[in-house]
Amino acid sequence: MKANVKSRKAAGLSEKASDIILVVICIIILLIVAYPLYYVLIASVSNPYDVYAGKTFLFPSQFTFDGYKAVFADSGILTGYLNSIKYTVIGTVFSVVMLYLTAYPLSIRDLPGRKAISIFFIITMYFGGGLIPTYLVVKQTGLTGTMWSLFLPGGVGVGNMIILRNFFENSIPKEMVEAAEIDGASKWKTFLKVIIPLSRSIMAVMVVFSMVAYWNDWFTAMIYYPGDEHAPLPLVLRGILIKSSASASQSGIIDGGYAELNKMTEMIKFSSIIVAALPMLIVYPFVQKYFEKGFMSGAVKG
Repeated sequence: MKANVKSRKAAGLSEKASDIILVVICIIILLIVAYPLYYVLIASVSNPYDVYAGKTFLFPSQFTFDGYKAVFADSGILTGYLNSIKYTVIGTVFSVVMLYLTAYPLSIRDLPGRKAISIFFIITMYFGGGLIPTYLVVKQTGLTGTMWSLFLPGGVGVGNMIILRNFFENSIPKEMVEAAEIDGASKWKTFLKVIIPLSRSIMAVMVVFSMVAYWNDWFTAMIYYPGDEHAPLPLVLRGILIKSSASASQSGIIDGGYAELNKMTEMIKFSSIIVAALPMLIVYPFVQKYFEKGFMSGAVKG
């Protein structure tokens, strides 16, 4: 009996020790991941020379909002925000719908030509025509200069489609689909009434992936949909940063010359990162509880 009690105590201590070690490791990883963002945040409200001198390791130095004032002083910032929101909402809805319409049929094992279609999609992950052929295709299809040029050429992310297909194959009970068909439900009704409600967790993952991709995309708009009135937020911020970059012609205009201009440029860099990232940081906590579950469910199972 005494030996059993001792062994149980030893097991309990070892479990507590392992839990403590895991907690410490998780805290260290959290600090490693979160600190760069925190550093950019405090750097955006600090004197950039103090930042590069290492005086803002934990707290701001010479607190100032001049960087944010310079960013929001640009008249295009509000238009950029509205454009990014519009493109992100429309693009996310379009991409998620296309992913579902592509992934679910490919998850049906008796679909004719399933293997060939899957190979066709996978090839596009490794081989592409390049910028010039892609631009010519978009131009000849009449999409250049229209908002649809931002969505149609890359509407289906193949990597996301594979994750979603694996979820349908491994996490949707086949018995429920068969029961719906026995009750007289059509393929389309089964998809709407059974598949979609059971896949809300993975849908959250697809929504997050698509939102982040469209929110951060500026190159597509610059190539296919030019014009200041159409520019998304990242492209507007890029323009602000370029205009504020130090040059010999600009340095004489500003009091303090090159040094003052360079200081403002560095402040705008940090402020732009926060301005661009803040909306996604606000949205993510609301879908985080679905994100982990959906991502793990969509992982490949051996």
